Amino acid sequence: MKSSLSDTLDHISFSLLSMSPEVILAIGILLIMVVGLVKKNDPSLVLLSLLVFSFSLLFVIEHGLDFQEPIWLFQGMLKQDTFSLYLQALVDIAGILTVIMSWRNRQLENYISEYYALLIAVVLGAHLLVMSTNLLMVFLSLELISISSYILAGFAFNRKGAEGSLKYFLFGSVASAVMLYGLSMFYGFTGTLDFSSPDFFNQLQNNLTPLFFISALMILSGFLYKIAAAPLHFWSPDVYESAPMPVVAFFSIVPKLAGIGVLMRFSLAIYRGGQSPYDWQSVLSAVAILSLTVGNFSALMQKNPKRLMAYSSIAQSGFLLVGIVAFLPQGMQAMLFYAMVYMIMNFIVFIYLQYFEKNGVASIADFQGAGKTFLWPSIFLLIGLVALTGLPPTAGFTAKLFIFTSLWESYQVTGKNLLLWLLIFGLLNTVVSLFYYLRIPYYAFVKSSESTVKTNILTFENLFGLILVLLVLLFFFSPGLLMGWINKITFAVVIRCPLSVIA
Repeated sequence: MKSSLSDTLDHISFSLLSMSPEVILAIGILLIMVVGLVKKNDPSLVLLSLLVFSFSLLFVIEHGLDFQEPIWLFQGMLKQDTFSLYLQALVDIAGILTVIMSWRNRQLENYISEYYALLIAVVLGAHLLVMSTNLLMVFLSLELISISSYILAGFAFNRKGAEGSLKYFLFGSVASAVMLYGLSMFYGFTGTLDFSSPDFFNQLQNNLTPLFFISALMILSGFLYKIAAAPLHFWSPDVYESAPMPVVAFFSIVPKLAGIGVLMRFSLAIYRGGQSPYDWQSVLSAVAILSLTVGNFSALMQKNPKRLMAYSSIAQSGFLLVGIVAFLPQGMQAMLFYAMVYMIMNFIVFIYLQYFEKNGVASIADFQGAGKTFLWPSIFLLIGLVALTGLPPTAGFTAKLFIFTSLWESYQVTGKNLLLWLLIFGLLNTVVSLFYYLRIPYYAFVKSSESTVKTNILTFENLFGLILVLLVLLFFFSPGLLMGWINKITFAVVIRCPLSVIA
């Protein structure tokens, strides 16, 4: 008994030491709340938040450099591997960029400590979610992200913000309930919460009933809601329109990347190397086609920049799903490359949408003549939108090229016509996206407007945006700088089971 207790305590200590980034984030939440109680709205909270995210990122990088093999933490509830470390680094970077965007946003001045504590809480939930291999841990991590996000969505503190936050909460509550019911049925089928264990696979093999298919769909619906994929996207436009711009930028990246990470792990588990009797590849392909089509065609009708970016986010979820649908290592690698590039180009766009919003630009038509009045912000915004479209010479083109190439390889391997249709729809939707992504530059540079106002080139936004723009151009001309790291990532989600995960 003593030996067993000693071993358990040693394992807990080892797990805590291996989770130093998550421990830092948890301590950061407590510190920010304490400082906020002692001195309300202290500007030093901005610096403290930056330090918390930066130290978390440094420890993630340190774990990645010293990484040798996957580590199972807390009795197999969490798995630390190269895949989870990569996504954790991305969400930490997104946290840093959000703090920088929030620095001078007046909508957030009255509740600084609560705001930054909630940001860190969402990132902490994302860290845990991408490591989760336990169904209960998946749900708890998702709820940590969701509950914090519901509050952040209303940080505009006006009627529209309260309405958006309430819609987000109501839709999210239903999605969570549906997913939890599916998780409970999975536990009933398998007798285990660990979807990476041999027992999970053996029991699934013995319980191949239509009810299993329905329960898996219920679980997937929770993940699809979190990444704002169609048809579970209805909350997205209202939340994007009503929330402060830094919060919108944050929502477009952190919950989405965390959701896509756990979706990939779970999809590979139930796909079982192509041995599943249910065609999950076709199910996810249909979701990707629907997300691409709904997102792009709905964006064509938008007049508000935030709502346009909401539907853009839905379409981008479709592109991220394409990387999973391929069910090949190349597809997973392309998805991770796309995730990094998407984060950079999305933040470029939101930085300058916030800049223009401060200068009274509330609709797309208000951008008329902005290319003369705000030359450099308009140019950088143009580059960000061109990158989202997927045109050269930006990394957005390279990312979509990798995604479509992996899909074509999967089609050649499987011969499934639905994959070919997904490829065709993806290419056609890329063309459609030209017509809404370039509407803002059209108003800014083509529509004439008389103005004698000249803006300073050396503004904070221009210096901040320039760094991100250079990265978008760099990854186009030298994609190997990023792919060199991504190629080292393994996707063996199930290492304790004789089944191969990826065909």
